[in-house]
Amino acid sequence: MKAMKTDHDEIRKNVRSRYAEIAKTNNKGCCSTSCGSSFPANGADVSARVGYSTKDMQAVPEGSNMGLGCGNPQAIANLKEGEVVLDLGSGGGFDCFLAARKVGASGRVIGIDMTPEMVSKARENTVKGKYKNVEFRLGEIEHLPVADNSADIIISNCVINLSPDKKQVFREAYRVLKPGGRLAISDVVAVKKLPDQIKKDLAAYSGCVAGAALVSDVKTMLSEAGFSSVKVDINEASREFIKDWFPGSGVEAYVASAKIEAVKGE
Repeated sequence: MKAMKTDHDEIRKNVRSRYAEIAKTNNKGCCSTSCGSSFPANGADVSARVGYSTKDMQAVPEGSNMGLGCGNPQAIANLKEGEVVLDLGSGGGFDCFLAARKVGASGRVIGIDMTPEMVSKARENTVKGKYKNVEFRLGEIEHLPVADNSADIIISNCVINLSPDKKQVFREAYRVLKPGGRLAISDVVAVKKLPDQIKKDLAAYSGCVAGAALVSDVKTMLSEAGFSSVKVDINEASREFIKDWFPGSGVEAYVASAKIEAVKGE
């Protein structure tokens, strides 16, 4: 087990390196890798397990569904025509392209990812799908390249757990949302305190486990950032696929996928 360094930049470097490799591998036409898994997985199979329909998966360009999610934020987003959607950690563009259909030509979707290879891949998929209302920007979710009060809703899928500074992520989310704007996030959270051997495992961090925050801490961070109507809904069934991420480690006893919702005050 490789010990995790505590420096935030080192953590980001490791996460960026892992997801750059996933983007490159997927670009070569190989199987994708699920969020926590170190073995190849079929993107469609993974997405079906976390809540996407066959119709969803058939509606996007080939290669955009990389099977990196732990839930389906679209299911709680309640997107409306004309809305501006921001996706934190947009990967190959899967959720962005699904959102683009719902907000229509009068709406706009912006994907943010800190990995250049992922942004390039998503932009290629935008061209393949001939999307006119979607764009992808390179940037960190702790320092969003987005104007104040500009988004109606923020979605994200199994990404915020990867950030070493979640408080800053939620502060930034609050800044860029319009008054009345909302969060609709799927992410991995800790249901009880993680053992040190998991927390210090660098692979477990980039694999969406070691960085998971306790449910109570997620609620506190969102409230302190200014959000109201905070909800964290645990998906107990998610333990069935999380146990496959690091087989034999028992991580499924400590973390689970959750739907996270909150609203920025008017």
